[in-house]
Amino acid sequence: MTITELAIKRPTLIVVIFGALIVLGLYSYTQLSYELLPKMNSPFITVTTVYPGASPNEVETSVSKPIEDAISSVDQLKSLRSTSSEGVSFVTAEFDQAVNVDVTLQNTQRKVNEILSSLPEGSETPTVSKFAIDEIPVLRMGITSNMPSREFYQFIKDRIQPRISKVKGVAQISLVGGDEREIKINLDVDKIQTYGLSILQVTNAVKNSNLDFPTGKIKGENEQLIVRVAGKFSSVDELRNLIVARSAQGGEIKLKDVAEVEDGTKEHTNLTRINGTTSVGLLMYKQTDANAVEVSKLVRNEITMMENDYKDANLKFDIAQDGSMFTIDAANAVKFDLGLAVILVAIVMLLFLHSIRNSFIVLLAIPASMISTFIAMYMFGFTLNLMTLLALSLVVGILVDDSIVVLENIYHHMEKGEDKRTASLKGRNEIGFAALAITLVDVVVFLPLALTGGLIGNIIRQFALVVVISTLLSLFVSFTVTPLLASRIGKLGELTNKTIIGKFAIWFENGFRKLTEHYLGLLKWSLNNRWKVLAGTVALFFASLALVPAGFIGSEFIAQSDRGEFAVTIELPSGTTLERTNFVTQKVENIISSLPEVKKVFVNVGASNEGLIGQSTSNSSELNVTLVDKELRDKSTDQVGHLIKKKIMEIPDVTVRVNPIGIFGTANATPIQIIVKGPNREDVQKASLTVMDVLKKIAGTTDVRLSSDDAKPETRVEIDREKLASFGLSIAEVGATLRIALTGDDDSKYRDGDNEYDIRISLDQFDRSKISDLSRLTFMNPRGQLVELQQFANIFETAGPTKLERKDRISSIVVFSQVNGRPSGSIGQDFQAAMIKEKLPKGVELVYDGDLKNQADSFGSLGLAMLAGILFVYMIMVALYDSYVYPFVVLFSIPVAMVGALFALALTMNALSIFTMLGIIMLIGLVAKNAILLVDRTTYNQREGMETNDAILEAGKSRIRPIFMTTLTMVFGMLPIALSSSAGSEWKSGLAWGLVGGLTSSMFLTLVLVPVIFTFMEGLKDKIPGLYRKVFNRKIKIISGLEFQEGN
Repeated sequence: MTITELAIKRPTLIVVIFGALIVLGLYSYTQLSYELLPKMNSPFITVTTVYPGASPNEVETSVSKPIEDAISSVDQLKSLRSTSSEGVSFVTAEFDQAVNVDVTLQNTQRKVNEILSSLPEGSETPTVSKFAIDEIPVLRMGITSNMPSREFYQFIKDRIQPRISKVKGVAQISLVGGDEREIKINLDVDKIQTYGLSILQVTNAVKNSNLDFPTGKIKGENEQLIVRVAGKFSSVDELRNLIVARSAQGGEIKLKDVAEVEDGTKEHTNLTRINGTTSVGLLMYKQTDANAVEVSKLVRNEITMMENDYKDANLKFDIAQDGSMFTIDAANAVKFDLGLAVILVAIVMLLFLHSIRNSFIVLLAIPASMISTFIAMYMFGFTLNLMTLLALSLVVGILVDDSIVVLENIYHHMEKGEDKRTASLKGRNEIGFAALAITLVDVVVFLPLALTGGLIGNIIRQFALVVVISTLLSLFVSFTVTPLLASRIGKLGELTNKTIIGKFAIWFENGFRKLTEHYLGLLKWSLNNRWKVLAGTVALFFASLALVPAGFIGSEFIAQSDRGEFAVTIELPSGTTLERTNFVTQKVENIISSLPEVKKVFVNVGASNEGLIGQSTSNSSELNVTLVDKELRDKSTDQVGHLIKKKIMEIPDVTVRVNPIGIFGTANATPIQIIVKGPNREDVQKASLTVMDVLKKIAGTTDVRLSSDDAKPETRVEIDREKLASFGLSIAEVGATLRIALTGDDDSKYRDGDNEYDIRISLDQFDRSKISDLSRLTFMNPRGQLVELQQFANIFETAGPTKLERKDRISSIVVFSQVNGRPSGSIGQDFQAAMIKEKLPKGVELVYDGDLKNQADSFGSLGLAMLAGILFVYMIMVALYDSYVYPFVVLFSIPVAMVGALFALALTMNALSIFTMLGIIMLIGLVAKNAILLVDRTTYNQREGMETNDAILEAGKSRIRPIFMTTLTMVFGMLPIALSSSAGSEWKSGLAWGLVGGLTSSMFLTLVLVPVIFTFMEGLKDKIPGLYRKVFNRKIKIISGLEFQEGN
């Protein structure tokens, strides 16, 4: 007994099975969480090392290079990049995609630990951490209150930060800006010299007098007590009166005699504002496995409660950016498209079937398959993200394909006078072979996508598996539910002109009959003019391919979306103070806020968040801009960004960049990144200037710049080692003294209640404002003599790099560029062509990164998946048909689909991206269905004794209706996505247009070309009879139900 017989004879079993699937599916749906994209496996490890006061050259030599050497031996390392800036080293290691990041993190940490003793004194312990693409701030907000600024900052640290940190899913809270308490000891260089002291003496005196010592235990007969020496300062006055030394006459020299002790605030490195109001910035990061939407919702609830709890303080949280909102908008948009697609498919069904009852039988496949798919999604740990929801939307038309084909054939038998049960069984068994074939071709096309590696694999794997699972479920529905319902409630539509619907149905059927007659006439002509048809099709195919090199279709990794968010980065000349930068930033802030399209402006003065890891620089600011909703503005995000950039460029000495927020929710990376690397830094610098000049001339580039900025003014101290030795001093003493004097020493802490604050010892600002001040710094040698810095060092002003970079352990510079009006891939192609004429220094090479690298890797993977899909389609049909020739005929439906897809992309001005490539791969399985229906019916007719041409004509006449129905349901099911203008529509509209164009061209051309190719193959019988008998003339096996039987 076949599964169809079981469904017809025991309907209760099928009802129970699908009832259980629906219940479990609905429960699974409630357990699925929202995300913008599937979870990424990011094989990146970062090593961050702070080396206060060190120049980029010193950081690179002493910190970055040793760390690079250490971790270069970690297994499965793919590439190394390091950035050495003033006082900090960032080393980023990229590993193979399949690596276990947690294990690799441990191995990297072990390698770093092995070289800790070789790192310079004064550098902090390196921090080794994972870096994930999606680990960006979920919430960015500004907090305000009527409290005094210093108390307010401490209040946030003590009350607000802990409460948010306890929210489920929150990983880290970062505070930006604000006034943090600090005990400042401002040393007076004149007084220190007067008393015959050195900076190190005073510093050590403070440190040694501010210690708590656990000294041991006192044991009695029945108890024991811990003894601890409480040596911490209990008040600021106690610190002021600390005796740091004694004079030669025995007099006390107190700290207040040589320094000003101030209970103040830390020197600002960042300032934050939201919509012009000074605030403390708060950045909230989620845990790796947490869901951004859920975490954001919980944090928002906690914020509301805190605002109520602290009404007296007028506590306000102003959320500048919430990454989860776009996720929700994008998900809702796709769900709306899905619902609209179902409605349009229902209309198409009603149009062809003329009966609500018959349409219901077919449409039931959508909820039955889709809801059941949620079970697999839940079991596999999938989420409701852009890719899974897009898959469910696109698959709407596919889900009814099998049911359409089965139901149409059942009604064909009913028209012959067979009863409903007999017709249902025979109709399904007769078409079962074709139904299985058209489903399996979809499955084998998407399976290679599910196995794709790299970044593209992370993005599309869930998409492919959802399509495969739902398609297989739709096949099960067509073999069970569809014949079951047809055997019970199926009814041939009776057309009548007594109702409006009936009149419309008669008009439609008359029109479709005329269309069929015209098609048969065209088909007869095509069979008589085969070479003309073939030549015309080949010409169309190559004309469509020519659209790409002709520039009508560009290429890019992912299309830029109008998210209504972007980041404006401004830079002033190197060495600009934070105060000056803040003044200019306020001007920029006013320009941006004056635009009606702007909703929120979150300002971070002193921030430079470009690259994988941001850092503070006094000459730059970042302004995160959020626009009003799409429906409330006439300009796109790009247009607003260009307008802002144009206005800011009028401010003198300001470099401005506008970075749109990408698909991963960051504004960090520019699409065009070209790494210039080589063993000689001067050659690299020279080559990078050449690359930048060439790139600037390419149409569509903007904001072209180098990663290494202009040289920054710096003061260099060159020590005469012989003189230094003669005075009995060491490099370590000199370095430590200079670091304390200029940067400060904050190792010592001041305790006030339960809180600890830094005690920063440094020279008074007045005594470190000129180069001449450095020359007067004193050092005490072992003989008790005071020696000034100018006695053993040459001090002069020069210029040094602000940042040094290395790629794979050799010097490198990155050339960045934003794009304007052209796809990044097209710009990359033009750049490569232009660089052929340029000659680079020996040893220098170019490496592409950013979207260019992602596009190359992704297109390569998708290209292999496409070839694998075509091969698997052919193989699965060979296995099912037991023939080599008929599957080959089916493959000719693929080139004609490419014609429509490429012309559709050109007409809608969509570029080739990973999404449009995904659509083209989908076409392989979708368009093969039409050819399978034609070839299957033709071979069946031949077995019934018809001549080849007659068999083809009858197949065309009987299969044009299901072909139109299946194709139009898919086309109309994809139109909502193609025409959408909602959140994230730019990413997926190209995919839908490619499918619409490809399906449309295939619907018409396949009906003509495949029969022509079939006749060519049949002609081989006469020309190569021996070969044909051996290879092609194989018996066709027919699948009846799930059993194989020999045909006649």
